[in-house]
Amino acid sequence: MLRSRPVLSVSKAFLSSSRSFFLLTLLLLPIPSLVHAEAFRIPYQSASGVAQGNAFAAQADDPSALHYNPAGMTQLPRVQYSLGINLVGGSFSQTSPPGGTVTGDFNGPIANPPPANFYLTANLKDLGAKTFGNLTLGLGITAPFGTLIDYPKDAPFASVTTFAALPLMDIKPTVGVKVNEYISIGGGLDIYTFASFLGEGQAELKSVSGSGLVPLGIPQGSDIEINGTDTAVGFNVGLLYTPMRNPDGKPLLNFAFVYRSQTTLALQGAALVNGARFADASVDLNLPQIFTWALAAWPLRADDEEWKVEVDVDYADWSSFKNLDIHLSNGVTLPQPRNWKAVFVINVGTEYRWLSPKSLPDWEVALRGGYVRSESPIPDRTFDPAVPDSDYNAFSIGTGFLCKGRGRFLGLMQCDSGDKGWIPLRGIGLDFAYQGALYESRTITNNIFPSVNGTWDGVVHIGSMNLRVNF
Repeated sequence: MLRSRPVLSVSKAFLSSSRSFFLLTLLLLPIPSLVHAEAFRIPYQSASGVAQGNAFAAQADDPSALHYNPAGMTQLPRVQYSLGINLVGGSFSQTSPPGGTVTGDFNGPIANPPPANFYLTANLKDLGAKTFGNLTLGLGITAPFGTLIDYPKDAPFASVTTFAALPLMDIKPTVGVKVNEYISIGGGLDIYTFASFLGEGQAELKSVSGSGLVPLGIPQGSDIEINGTDTAVGFNVGLLYTPMRNPDGKPLLNFAFVYRSQTTLALQGAALVNGARFADASVDLNLPQIFTWALAAWPLRADDEEWKVEVDVDYADWSSFKNLDIHLSNGVTLPQPRNWKAVFVINVGTEYRWLSPKSLPDWEVALRGGYVRSESPIPDRTFDPAVPDSDYNAFSIGTGFLCKGRGRFLGLMQCDSGDKGWIPLRGIGLDFAYQGALYESRTITNNIFPSVNGTWDGVVHIGSMNLRVNF
């Protein structure tokens, strides 16, 4: 089927040139969106990574290396491009002590717009700029933090949260340098910002006012919204150490380290009551510093088959997340204590790759699997329905196809155009993944807001796909 002739002559004419294909994919700009994993961090940033339980920092051999480990970009020849999308669904529920159950979701059965990612890397030496040495440049757009949750307005905790959204975008200009055959380093900026085409283009927290706001002149039962935006800059650095290679120069053992800095967003916006502006509002949102250590080994790396296993350990230091106090322009401060803690996340993944199977000699085919164990940084005392987190286990599976040589992508176009065309193609790939996260039941008994007390359960499903183009 993958080698079949195109049926539609119009499609054949349009897709015959690599220039048309490049322009088409470039138009499909990603729209990062919002769902949460450990607290409100979003670890799934490519289908190849998701399929391996996000254990990818020490492999980092496709354009998503720009996120997982910028040092891995030095492994990518010429120019490579990747565009991905995640379809995320699931629900979270509270069973209150009296026995009633309330369920929230991602503002629908699937988060919309769906979380997405975009990566572009360019090896300058391969492009003829040899004076720059072993330098690789990259640009990414991701959504590594975010949340989207919606509850009925008659929920028992409606005075705390009925809706929350954090449509945060991360723009990532990045550079990688291959120091020698053993060591590569990389780093870049994380420019966190909001965009008008992404949800409402602002952080939002909605609730229904209780009796505690009556002294401020807000009638009980009013719809309350706090919103805000800001742009802040952080940074990331990565190291990739390869002490062992096979005779073809491919890694047999990789060690990796990645650091992502703490960043503070000084959100500025408004407090609305029943849709009308009540006061200006400001909130400081602290994003954590994150340390990642990773080890990847290839027990098998031959001309026709490869097998990799990897373990990544993340240390997410949420201890800087002390509060989300809301400061109003009328001088009132609404205290929102958090006092989160630092936690570990364990990611285990494997990939088996056929480099030129007999049935598809011009393709690479990969099967992947993974597991994630994550701790929650949120104490019972300040547990919030806006981020209904608990310890969870996640299981992943996926596959990947890379078309090369004389292979034809979807039967429509040759995947390697040689030196022909405006931008010569070298390969086209598709990666698919599914991850299911099962949140452990969590019973809250001593929350600062008694209406939040009860048993909380959650499950999240992620379907991920990436299109990869090598030039």
